[in-house]
Amino acid sequence: MEAIKRVEASESSAASVAKELGLKTSTLHGWLKRYREKPEIPFPGSGKLSPDDELIRKLERQNRELREENEILKKAAAYFAKNLK
Repeated sequence: MEAIKRVEASESSAASVAKELGLKTSTLHGWLKRYREKPEIPFPGSGKLSPDDELIRKLERQNRELREENEILKKAAAYFAKNLK
């Protein structure tokens, strides 16, 4: 994050900041891109998910639960249909 702040705050190029810090220029450019796309949470980690990833995880869990419920209902319907005959 400090590298990004140095590029954003100064008139130095990303290449010169990367060279000073011993980073590859492409790495710093990637970090800058992620920061500029989502400055509020550019680097989710340490247990923190981006809002999109959090929504995906929630929907996947909900989908899994609904599939399980659907399988239970199918088995119950087959059981009761068998006993009606």
